[in-house]
Amino acid sequence: MSDQSKTMTLVDGVTNALAWEMANDESVICLGEDVGVNGGVFRATAGLQERFGKMRVIDTPLAENMIAGLSIGMAAEGLKPVAEIQFMGFIYPTIDQMVCHAARLRHRTRGRLTCPMVLRAPFGGGIHAPEHHSESTEALFAHIPGLKVVIPSSPARAYGLLLAAIRDPDPVVFLEPKRIYRLNKEEVMDDGEELPLDVCYVLRDGTDVTLVSWGASIKETLEAADALEEQGISAEVIDLATIKPIDMETILESVGRTGRCVIVHEAAKTCGVGAEIAAGLAEHGMNALLAPLVRVTGYDTVMPLFRMEKRYLPTTKRILAAVHQTMEAA
Repeated sequence: MSDQSKTMTLVDGVTNALAWEMANDESVICLGEDVGVNGGVFRATAGLQERFGKMRVIDTPLAENMIAGLSIGMAAEGLKPVAEIQFMGFIYPTIDQMVCHAARLRHRTRGRLTCPMVLRAPFGGGIHAPEHHSESTEALFAHIPGLKVVIPSSPARAYGLLLAAIRDPDPVVFLEPKRIYRLNKEEVMDDGEELPLDVCYVLRDGTDVTLVSWGASIKETLEAADALEEQGISAEVIDLATIKPIDMETILESVGRTGRCVIVHEAAKTCGVGAEIAAGLAEHGMNALLAPLVRVTGYDTVMPLFRMEKRYLPTTKRILAAVHQTMEAA
């Protein structure tokens, strides 16, 4: 494989990471609905079956529970399956397998077996898709001991984090924000270098307020930081990236400097990952807070169809209003 820099979109980062790892590790298997001949519903596995063959890029029936169960069996026998679920709204049949078996295999066998599998799924709204195609329910998996949950927000992080997820000895749920699959391009070194699965990424330094987000909402969060700079407010932007485990140390260090925090995610508000971050700040960083923290989230409803979708997703305007609210509270 070449280690040359390539211009990639986020979905290209996924494809190139899969290709690198399959070329360098024969135990890596891709499987899922339409991942082979059609290259996946979003073309994330395009060209892989032609390159690596039908025994390593496997088209499966429309049976998500079976896909997860087959992956667990493969992983227990020494393979490294990367299973694709077409949309996060279709991922719920896998929960039985992921919770009852994948997450427990190491504990159940007292370390004799592990479950090195990745469960990939496009997630989130913003593409005007029907019901079940716009889910953001990462908190369901983050609650389960034994699972890691990862959400990239850039081509480079998609590439590096997916490599790390495939190489991890335990199961990883890898959620890809489809709204930004092809939004931006950047130069990425296709060199097989992974990124750690247990750290946040500080995308922008600031002194007045900390903005914490992940996935597609990073776009609006960075836009808000640009607008705040024009208003004389310095915002630090943190990409959570790994939803489980959460790197609270980086967040606490940032809030220790800024004294204020706004958390942004498109998932429903109640019992979301933002609430866990808020709890961590309350437990370990209360003395640093100069004002109550604020959450900017989706609403406690199913994603509304089509014309109402933009009203559901966090906007730059809503983030700015939240920042002004916390600035004025001091």
